[in-house]
Amino acid sequence: MLRSFSRPLMLCSSARGLCVASRRSLFCSPPTIRAVRRKGRFESPRSRFLASKGFKIRAVSLLDIRNMSASPSPSSVVAPILTEDGEGMKFLSGVDDRYGGVIVEMKAPMDSVTFVSSLRASLSNWRQQGKRGIWIKMPIGLVNLVQPAVEEGFWFHHAEADYLMLVFWIPDTHHTLPVNATHRVGVGACVMNDNGEVLVVQEKSGILRGTGIWKFPTGVVDEGEDIHAGAVREVKEETGVDTEFVEVLAFRQSHKAFFEKSDLFFVCSLRPLSFDIQKQESEIEAAQWMPFKDFAAQPFVEKHELLKYMVMICSAKKEGTYAGFSPLRIKSGFSEKDSFFFLNNRDLTGQ
Repeated sequence: MLRSFSRPLMLCSSARGLCVASRRSLFCSPPTIRAVRRKGRFESPRSRFLASKGFKIRAVSLLDIRNMSASPSPSSVVAPILTEDGEGMKFLSGVDDRYGGVIVEMKAPMDSVTFVSSLRASLSNWRQQGKRGIWIKMPIGLVNLVQPAVEEGFWFHHAEADYLMLVFWIPDTHHTLPVNATHRVGVGACVMNDNGEVLVVQEKSGILRGTGIWKFPTGVVDEGEDIHAGAVREVKEETGVDTEFVEVLAFRQSHKAFFEKSDLFFVCSLRPLSFDIQKQESEIEAAQWMPFKDFAAQPFVEKHELLKYMVMICSAKKEGTYAGFSPLRIKSGFSEKDSFFFLNNRDLTGQ
Protein backbone atom coordinates (compact mmCIF):
# COMPACT_ATOMS: atom_id res chain seq x y z
CA MET A 1 0.00 0.00 0.00
CA LEU A 2 1.32 3.44 -0.98
CA ARG A 3 0.72 6.43 1.29
CA SER A 4 1.91 9.39 -0.78
CA PHE A 5 -1.59 10.88 -1.09
CA SER A 6 -4.11 11.86 1.57
CA ARG A 7 -5.75 8.44 1.33
CA PRO A 8 -4.34 4.99 0.47
CA LEU A 9 -3.83 4.09 -3.16
CA MET A 10 -5.38 0.97 -4.63
CA LEU A 11 -3.08 -1.05 -6.90
CA CYS A 12 -4.29 -3.53 -9.47
CA SER A 13 -2.10 -5.22 -12.06
CA SER A 14 -2.37 -7.60 -14.93
CA ALA A 15 -0.06 -9.19 -17.48
CA ARG A 16 -0.65 -6.21 -19.76
CA GLY A 17 -0.12 -3.30 -17.41
CA LEU A 18 -0.57 -1.61 -14.07
CA CYS A 19 -3.37 0.54 -12.62
CA VAL A 20 -3.29 2.85 -9.61
CA ALA A 21 -6.44 4.38 -8.15
CA SER A 22 -6.27 7.59 -6.11
CA ARG A 23 -9.34 9.46 -4.86
CA ARG A 24 -11.66 9.41 -7.87
CA SER A 25 -9.08 8.78 -10.63
CA LEU A 26 -7.56 5.61 -12.00
CA PHE A 27 -4.06 5.84 -13.46
CA CYS A 28 -3.20 3.14 -15.97
CA SER A 29 -0.14 2.35 -18.04
CA PRO A 30 -0.75 2.49 -21.82
CA PRO A 31 -0.95 -1.33 -22.23
CA THR A 32 -3.77 -1.45 -19.67
CA ILE A 33 -5.62 1.36 -21.43
CA ARG A 34 -5.47 -0.58 -24.67
CA ALA A 35 -6.63 -3.73 -22.91
CA VAL A 36 -9.64 -2.25 -21.16
CA ARG A 37 -10.85 0.21 -23.76
CA ARG A 38 -12.30 -1.19 -26.97
CA LYS A 39 -14.57 0.59 -29.44
CA GLY A 40 -15.45 3.44 -27.10
CA ARG A 41 -16.39 1.28 -24.07
CA PHE A 42 -14.68 -0.47 -21.18
CA GLU A 43 -14.82 -4.23 -21.62
CA SER A 44 -13.11 -5.83 -18.63
CA PRO A 45 -15.30 -6.46 -15.55
CA ARG A 46 -12.87 -4.64 -13.30
CA SER A 47 -12.74 -1.55 -15.54
CA ARG A 48 -16.54 -1.49 -15.96
CA PHE A 49 -16.94 -1.68 -12.20
CA LEU A 50 -14.45 1.16 -11.61
CA ALA A 51 -16.04 3.29 -14.31
CA SER A 52 -19.48 2.74 -12.77
CA LYS A 53 -18.11 4.09 -9.48
CA GLY A 54 -17.12 7.36 -11.15
CA PHE A 55 -13.41 6.71 -11.63
CA LYS A 56 -11.72 8.52 -14.51
CA ILE A 57 -8.96 6.74 -16.40
CA ARG A 58 -5.59 8.39 -16.90
CA ALA A 59 -2.65 7.06 -18.95
CA VAL A 60 0.67 7.06 -17.11
CA SER A 61 4.04 5.45 -17.69
CA LEU A 62 5.68 3.16 -15.14
CA LEU A 63 8.26 5.89 -14.62
CA ASP A 64 5.47 8.26 -13.62
CA ILE A 65 4.06 5.68 -11.21
CA ARG A 66 7.42 5.50 -9.47
CA ASN A 67 7.52 9.28 -9.24
CA MET A 68 3.98 9.37 -7.81
CA SER A 69 5.28 7.82 -4.58
CA ALA A 70 7.22 11.03 -3.94
CA SER A 71 4.66 13.49 -5.27
CA PRO A 72 2.14 15.33 -3.10
CA SER A 73 -0.60 15.27 -5.75
CA PRO A 74 -1.58 13.53 -9.00
CA SER A 75 -0.85 16.73 -10.95
CA SER A 76 2.59 15.35 -11.82
CA VAL A 77 0.97 12.82 -14.18
CA VAL A 78 1.95 13.80 -17.71
CA ALA A 79 -0.83 12.53 -19.91
CA PRO A 80 -4.26 14.13 -19.97
CA ILE A 81 -7.41 12.20 -19.10
CA LEU A 82 -8.30 9.53 -21.64
CA THR A 83 -11.97 10.28 -22.09
CA GLU A 84 -14.61 8.02 -23.58
CA ASP A 85 -14.61 10.00 -26.82
CA GLY A 86 -11.04 8.89 -27.55
CA GLU A 87 -9.07 11.96 -26.54
CA GLY A 88 -5.72 10.78 -25.23
CA MET A 89 -2.09 11.44 -24.54
CA LYS A 90 0.00 14.43 -25.44
CA PHE A 91 2.30 13.63 -28.37
CA LEU A 92 5.48 15.39 -29.40
CA SER A 93 4.82 17.78 -32.26
CA GLY A 94 6.59 16.87 -35.51
CA VAL A 95 6.39 17.07 -39.28
CA ASP A 96 6.57 14.22 -41.76
CA ASP A 97 9.69 13.96 -43.90
CA ARG A 98 9.79 12.66 -47.47
CA TYR A 99 10.92 9.17 -46.51
CA GLY A 100 8.22 7.96 -44.14
CA GLY A 101 9.77 9.49 -41.05
CA VAL A 102 9.07 12.31 -38.62
CA ILE A 103 11.15 15.36 -37.66
CA VAL A 104 10.61 16.77 -34.17
CA GLU A 105 12.12 20.14 -33.31
CA MET A 106 12.20 20.64 -29.55
CA LYS A 107 11.79 24.25 -28.47
CA ALA A 108 9.95 24.70 -25.18
CA PRO A 109 11.59 23.74 -21.86
CA MET A 110 10.39 20.37 -20.54
CA ASP A 111 11.26 18.24 -17.54
CA SER A 112 12.60 14.77 -18.24
CA VAL A 113 9.59 12.92 -16.80
CA THR A 114 7.19 14.82 -19.05
CA PHE A 115 9.47 14.31 -22.03
CA VAL A 116 9.86 10.55 -21.53
CA SER A 117 6.11 10.06 -21.14
CA SER A 118 5.34 12.05 -24.29
CA LEU A 119 8.17 10.39 -26.19
CA ARG A 120 6.95 6.87 -25.37
CA ALA A 121 3.39 7.76 -26.34
CA SER A 122 4.61 9.37 -29.57
CA LEU A 123 6.76 6.38 -30.53
CA SER A 124 3.80 4.07 -29.98
CA ASN A 125 1.63 6.32 -32.14
CA TRP A 126 4.25 6.58 -34.90
CA ARG A 127 4.74 2.82 -34.86
CA GLN A 128 1.01 2.32 -35.42
CA GLN A 129 1.18 4.80 -38.32
CA GLY A 130 4.01 2.84 -39.95
CA LYS A 131 6.60 5.60 -39.55
CA ARG A 132 10.28 4.75 -39.95
CA GLY A 133 13.02 7.17 -38.94
CA ILE A 134 12.35 9.60 -36.09
CA TRP A 135 14.54 12.69 -35.86
CA ILE A 136 14.70 14.92 -32.78
CA LYS A 137 16.49 18.24 -33.09
CA MET A 138 17.54 19.07 -29.54
CA PRO A 139 18.72 22.65 -28.91
CA ILE A 140 21.60 23.17 -26.54
CA GLY A 141 19.24 24.71 -23.99
CA LEU A 142 17.43 21.36 -23.60
CA VAL A 143 20.55 19.27 -23.02
CA ASN A 144 18.81 17.75 -19.97
CA LEU A 145 16.62 15.73 -22.35
CA VAL A 146 19.49 14.12 -24.28
CA GLN A 147 20.21 11.31 -21.83
CA PRO A 148 16.51 10.35 -21.43
CA ALA A 149 16.20 10.17 -25.22
CA VAL A 150 19.29 7.96 -25.49
CA GLU A 151 17.91 5.69 -22.77
CA GLU A 152 14.79 5.27 -24.92
CA GLY A 153 16.90 4.04 -27.84
CA PHE A 154 17.87 7.22 -29.72
CA TRP A 155 21.44 7.75 -30.91
CA PHE A 156 23.49 10.76 -31.98
CA HIS A 157 23.42 11.58 -35.69
CA HIS A 158 25.24 14.91 -35.82
CA ALA A 159 25.80 18.08 -33.84
CA GLU A 160 26.16 21.75 -34.66
CA ALA A 161 27.08 24.71 -32.48
CA ASP A 162 23.56 25.15 -31.11
CA TYR A 163 21.85 21.75 -31.42
CA LEU A 164 22.22 17.98 -31.37
CA MET A 165 20.32 15.76 -33.81
CA LEU A 166 19.07 12.47 -32.36
CA VAL A 167 17.57 9.64 -34.40
CA PHE A 168 15.56 6.47 -33.82
CA TRP A 169 14.62 3.67 -36.25
CA ILE A 170 11.21 2.10 -35.60
CA PRO A 171 11.06 -0.95 -37.95
CA ASP A 172 12.70 -4.19 -36.83
CA THR A 173 15.12 -3.98 -39.76
CA HIS A 174 18.55 -2.50 -40.43
CA HIS A 175 18.07 1.25 -40.74
CA THR A 176 18.44 3.06 -44.06
CA LEU A 177 18.96 6.52 -42.59
CA PRO A 178 21.57 8.70 -44.31
CA VAL A 179 24.81 9.09 -42.41
CA ASN A 180 26.13 12.40 -41.19
CA ALA A 181 27.98 14.65 -43.67
CA THR A 182 31.10 12.76 -44.73
CA HIS A 183 33.28 15.39 -46.43
CA ARG A 184 34.83 18.74 -45.76
CA VAL A 185 35.31 20.97 -48.86
CA GLY A 186 38.49 22.98 -49.32
CA VAL A 187 39.75 25.28 -52.08
CA GLY A 188 43.13 26.36 -53.35
CA ALA A 189 43.41 29.42 -55.60
CA CYS A 190 45.82 29.82 -58.50
CA VAL A 191 45.72 33.57 -59.18
CA MET A 192 48.03 34.57 -62.03
CA ASN A 193 48.52 38.03 -63.49
CA ASP A 194 49.50 39.03 -67.04
CA ASN A 195 53.19 39.20 -66.04
CA GLY A 196 53.31 35.48 -65.32
CA GLU A 197 53.31 36.03 -61.56
CA VAL A 198 51.25 33.98 -59.14
CA LEU A 199 49.78 35.18 -55.84
CA VAL A 200 51.34 33.27 -52.92
CA VAL A 201 51.35 33.38 -49.12
CA GLN A 202 53.25 32.09 -46.10
CA GLU A 203 51.13 30.96 -43.16
CA LYS A 204 51.47 31.86 -39.48
CA SER A 205 49.99 28.54 -38.32
CA GLY A 206 49.72 24.95 -39.48
CA ILE A 207 52.37 22.51 -40.66
CA LEU A 208 54.06 25.08 -42.93
CA ARG A 209 54.51 27.73 -40.21
CA GLY A 210 58.07 28.99 -40.08
CA THR A 211 59.25 26.91 -43.05
CA GLY A 212 59.55 29.79 -45.52
CA ILE A 213 57.47 27.85 -48.05
CA TRP A 214 55.27 29.86 -50.39
CA LYS A 215 51.85 28.38 -51.26
CA PHE A 216 48.58 29.25 -52.95
CA PRO A 217 45.88 30.86 -50.80
CA THR A 218 43.71 28.04 -49.44
CA GLY A 219 40.76 27.59 -47.12
CA VAL A 220 37.54 25.78 -46.31
CA VAL A 221 34.20 26.50 -47.98
CA ASP A 222 31.59 27.73 -45.50
CA GLU A 223 28.23 26.05 -44.98
CA GLY A 224 25.87 27.06 -47.80
CA GLU A 225 28.70 28.68 -49.78
CA ASP A 226 29.41 27.78 -53.41
CA ILE A 227 32.88 26.52 -54.34
CA HIS A 228 33.65 29.46 -56.61
CA ALA A 229 32.44 31.97 -54.02
CA GLY A 230 34.56 30.31 -51.34
CA ALA A 231 37.69 30.59 -53.49
CA VAL A 232 37.10 34.29 -54.17
CA ARG A 233 36.45 34.94 -50.47
CA GLU A 234 39.57 33.10 -49.27
CA VAL A 235 41.84 35.08 -51.62
CA LYS A 236 40.28 38.35 -50.47
CA GLU A 237 40.60 37.45 -46.78
CA GLU A 238 44.23 36.28 -46.95
CA THR A 239 45.66 38.84 -49.39
CA GLY A 240 43.16 41.67 -49.89
CA VAL A 241 43.19 41.02 -53.65
CA ASP A 242 39.88 41.05 -55.52
CA THR A 243 39.44 38.25 -58.06
CA GLU A 244 37.08 36.77 -60.60
CA PHE A 245 36.50 33.02 -60.61
CA VAL A 246 37.45 31.27 -63.85
CA GLU A 247 37.41 27.49 -63.46
CA VAL A 248 37.86 24.46 -61.27
CA LEU A 249 41.07 23.01 -62.65
CA ALA A 250 41.13 19.73 -60.70
CA PHE A 251 40.17 18.24 -57.35
CA ARG A 252 41.58 15.75 -54.89
CA GLN A 253 39.72 13.42 -52.52
CA SER A 254 41.35 12.12 -49.34
CA HIS A 255 40.07 10.27 -46.26
CA LYS A 256 40.54 10.48 -42.48
CA ALA A 257 41.62 14.08 -42.96
CA PHE A 258 39.75 16.03 -40.28
CA PHE A 259 38.09 14.35 -37.27
CA GLU A 260 37.84 11.13 -39.30
CA LYS A 261 36.01 12.94 -42.13
CA SER A 262 36.98 12.82 -45.79
CA ASP A 263 38.21 15.88 -47.66
CA LEU A 264 37.53 17.29 -51.12
CA PHE A 265 40.10 19.87 -52.24
CA PHE A 266 39.31 21.92 -55.37
CA VAL A 267 42.14 23.63 -57.25
CA CYS A 268 40.67 26.77 -58.79
CA SER A 269 41.82 29.30 -61.38
CA LEU A 270 41.02 32.94 -60.60
CA ARG A 271 41.67 36.15 -62.52
CA PRO A 272 42.94 39.14 -60.47
CA LEU A 273 40.86 42.33 -60.49
CA SER A 274 43.21 44.23 -58.18
CA PHE A 275 46.89 43.89 -57.39
CA ASP A 276 47.69 45.68 -54.12
CA ILE A 277 48.25 43.19 -51.30
CA GLN A 278 46.95 43.66 -47.75
CA LYS A 279 47.76 40.44 -45.92
CA GLN A 280 45.54 38.99 -43.21
CA GLU A 281 47.40 39.73 -39.98
CA SER A 282 45.85 36.94 -37.95
CA GLU A 283 46.76 34.06 -40.29
CA ILE A 284 49.24 35.19 -42.96
CA GLU A 285 52.93 35.82 -42.28
CA ALA A 286 53.66 37.20 -45.77
CA ALA A 287 52.06 37.54 -49.20
CA GLN A 288 53.47 38.54 -52.60
CA TRP A 289 53.30 38.21 -56.35
CA MET A 290 55.98 35.65 -57.29
CA PRO A 291 57.21 34.61 -60.74
CA PHE A 292 55.49 31.33 -61.49
CA LYS A 293 58.78 29.61 -62.37
CA ASP A 294 60.22 30.55 -58.95
CA PHE A 295 57.17 29.15 -57.22
CA ALA A 296 57.46 25.89 -59.15
CA ALA A 297 61.19 25.64 -58.39
CA GLN A 298 60.76 25.46 -54.62
CA PRO A 299 62.21 22.14 -53.34
CA PHE A 300 59.04 21.43 -51.36
CA VAL A 301 56.90 21.83 -54.48
CA GLU A 302 59.19 19.58 -56.53
CA LYS A 303 59.00 16.81 -53.89
CA HIS A 304 55.27 17.09 -53.20
CA GLU A 305 53.30 15.05 -55.74
CA LEU A 306 50.06 17.01 -55.39
CA LEU A 307 51.84 20.34 -55.79
CA LYS A 308 53.74 19.07 -58.82
CA TYR A 309 50.48 18.26 -60.58
CA MET A 310 48.99 21.60 -59.53
CA VAL A 311 51.96 23.38 -61.10
CA MET A 312 51.61 21.34 -64.31
CA ILE A 313 47.89 22.11 -64.58
CA CYS A 314 48.29 25.81 -63.85
CA SER A 315 51.10 26.05 -66.40
CA ALA A 316 48.97 24.29 -69.04
CA LYS A 317 46.09 26.61 -68.24
CA LYS A 318 48.40 29.61 -68.68
CA GLU A 319 49.50 28.27 -72.09
CA GLY A 320 45.88 27.66 -73.15
CA THR A 321 46.28 23.90 -73.53
CA TYR A 322 44.12 22.90 -70.58
CA ALA A 323 40.45 23.59 -69.84
CA GLY A 324 38.86 23.11 -66.45
CA PHE A 325 35.27 23.16 -65.27
CA SER A 326 33.30 26.39 -65.14
CA PRO A 327 30.06 26.84 -63.14
CA LEU A 328 26.74 26.88 -64.98
CA ARG A 329 23.74 28.07 -62.95
CA ILE A 330 20.85 25.60 -63.27
CA LYS A 331 17.65 24.36 -61.62
CA SER A 332 17.30 20.62 -61.13
CA GLY A 333 14.12 18.57 -61.38
CA PHE A 334 14.19 18.01 -57.62
CA SER A 335 14.31 21.61 -56.41
CA GLU A 336 13.48 25.11 -57.57
CA LYS A 337 16.61 26.45 -55.88
CA ASP A 338 19.51 27.56 -58.05
CA SER A 339 22.57 25.32 -58.08
CA PHE A 340 25.78 25.15 -60.08
CA PHE A 341 26.79 22.46 -62.56
CA PHE A 342 30.52 22.45 -63.35
CA LEU A 343 31.51 21.44 -66.85
CA ASN A 344 34.22 21.79 -69.49
CA ASN A 345 32.45 24.41 -71.54
CA ARG A 346 35.31 24.86 -74.05
CA ASP A 347 35.25 21.28 -75.28
CA LEU A 348 31.47 21.10 -75.07
CA THR A 349 30.63 24.26 -77.04
CA GLY A 350 33.97 25.20 -78.62
CA GLN A 351 33.99 28.52 -76.74
